[in-house]
Amino acid sequence: MAQTVLVTGGAGYIGSHACKALAAAGYLPVTLDNLSTGWRDAVRFGPLIEADLMDRAALDAAFAAHRPVAVLHFAALSQVGEAMAEPGRYWRTNVAGSLNLIEAAVAAGCLDFVFSSTCATYGDRDGEVLDEETPQNPLNAYGASKRAIEDMLSDFGAAHELRHVIFRYFNVAGADPEAEVGEFHRPETHLIPLILDAVDGKRDALTIHGTDYPTPDGTCIRDYVHVVDLVDAHVAGLEWLRAGRGSRVFCLGTGDGFSVREVVDATRHVTNRPVPMQDGPRRGGDAVKLVCGSQRARDELGWVPARSTMKQMIGDAWRWHQNGHYER
Repeated sequence: MAQTVLVTGGAGYIGSHACKALAAAGYLPVTLDNLSTGWRDAVRFGPLIEADLMDRAALDAAFAAHRPVAVLHFAALSQVGEAMAEPGRYWRTNVAGSLNLIEAAVAAGCLDFVFSSTCATYGDRDGEVLDEETPQNPLNAYGASKRAIEDMLSDFGAAHELRHVIFRYFNVAGADPEAEVGEFHRPETHLIPLILDAVDGKRDALTIHGTDYPTPDGTCIRDYVHVVDLVDAHVAGLEWLRAGRGSRVFCLGTGDGFSVREVVDATRHVTNRPVPMQDGPRRGGDAVKLVCGSQRARDELGWVPARSTMKQMIGDAWRWHQNGHYER
């Protein structure tokens, strides 16, 4: 009988891909999601528990009913602009919700915990390739809330022997190559789907938020990782813990940064279509450049971001974009 893994946010973009990867690795993924941003249709590889992390009784019931051997924790609010405008929502939802989840896991004796963190914990560190030892200095409540959860996991590890793997990464892109699941947000906020919306006329134009950054073309630079590569690392992190290894932090990235305009140009090339664009003001809380190294993950987890080329990420995203959608 397959071992069960509780996947919070498993109805969302990354979580649904993680559930597929877990199922392929022989686990039974049980999704826990309140469907505020996730999609019922995306839960295809195991059961769904429709519940909120703020509901401790529902969490206790989920652990009791399914007896998971581990947790993969993706559920979070994650929009930088929103975090700047409504920090209270981020502290309450991300931090208090995660505390409920961690306490419920410990109470149930489920002591292997994989956490989806972010390179936004580092803040703006222009010119550096970020790694696990880079000092953290988040610019907004999103990054700050994720850093707080990392600290929480460390404290629970010391007090209750909660074993954890933390992954820090930035922009995730692409879609399942078989197009079973993909990236679908309403409203859409992620760069590549926004570009694809503009390409096929679902929006009038892509707005580029800030064209006066100190970069070669004036737009922000980010490191992009294919979602399939990313969730493969999460499964490897789970197996690291199941093998009895200790708590660890890993950064996940290619070490290469792409500006917004470079991503637009790559999309134009892959789709062979024009991209309508307009310039807009900067968004508060956006760093100039975030590029993430992954040598530790390569060395210790054997992780290789094999699909994380811009051509592959956009190609897979475009295939899903033309054919995929969800209903709640």
